[in-house]
Amino acid sequence: MSNNLLAGKVGIISGALNEESIAWKVALKAHEQGARFVLTNAPLAMRMGEINKLSEQCNAPIIPADATSMEDLEKLFSGAQEHLGGKLDFVLHSIGMSANIRKGKHYGELNYEWFQKTLDVSALSFHKMLAVAEKQDAFNEWGSAVALSYIAAQRAFLDYTDMSQAKAMLESIARSYGQRLGKLKKVRVNTISQSPTKTTAGTGISGFNAFYDYADKLSPLGNAPAEACADYCISLFSDLTRYVTMQNLMHDGGFSTTGISEEIVEVITQAGA
Repeated sequence: MSNNLLAGKVGIISGALNEESIAWKVALKAHEQGARFVLTNAPLAMRMGEINKLSEQCNAPIIPADATSMEDLEKLFSGAQEHLGGKLDFVLHSIGMSANIRKGKHYGELNYEWFQKTLDVSALSFHKMLAVAEKQDAFNEWGSAVALSYIAAQRAFLDYTDMSQAKAMLESIARSYGQRLGKLKKVRVNTISQSPTKTTAGTGISGFNAFYDYADKLSPLGNAPAEACADYCISLFSDLTRYVTMQNLMHDGGFSTTGISEEIVEVITQAGA
C-alpha cells in the first residue's frame, strides 16, 4: 500500500542481486512510495543476478559500479544526479562479501589479503560512497544514508569470521560520517542491524539454517523478514525520521535484548531427555 512517503524523493539503491535481496525489496517499496532512483551493483554481481528485471519493474536505470573504486563511485553519483535531475535524498548501502567465509576459512586461519578485501567491500565502501557524495555535494538537506549491518558487530558468532569486524567498522563509519554530514548538510546516516535473513549472502554462511531457527525461537516476535526490513529502510528515507542519525537500529524481533525463551528451554530440555 502506498502512502507516498517518498513522493518527489530521489536516490541510489545498491546491492540488489535477486528477489531474495533486501535491497531488491527496498527498491520495490521505494518505487511504490513514489521515489525515483538509480540501481547499482558491481559488474560481477550484475552478471550473477537479475537486476535488469528489477530495473524494468521500477523504471530505474542501472549504473554499474565497483563500490571499492573511487572512480566508479564518482561516475555513479554524478550519473545518478544527471539522470534524476538534481541532488539525492537517500542512499542504500547493501553490500557485503567475504572470501574467507566463501572458502570456509576458520577465524584462526584467515587469509589476510582476503580479510582486507572484506573490509574494503563491506565497510570502507560505505565511507567511500559518503566521501564522494560530500565531495560532489550530492545530498539534499535532510537526506538519508542507510547501511545494512548485523548483530555480529557486537557479539561473537561462529562462522561469521571477518564479517564481524567489517560490520563493526561499518557501524563506526556511520557514526563518524553521521556527525560530519549532519553538521555540513543535515544528512542522517544510520545502520540497520537485521535478523538473519535468507538471502544469497546469508545462506552462504556455514550453519545458517540452524542459527536462523535458533534466532527465530529466541526472538519474541520471530525473525524480521526482508520485507519488513525494507519498510524500515523506507521510514528512514522519509521525512518521518528527520532527527534519527548516527544510530545502529536493531530490527530483529527482540533477539538482541532477549536472554532466553520458552522455546529454547524446551529444545534444550528435550535434548537432555
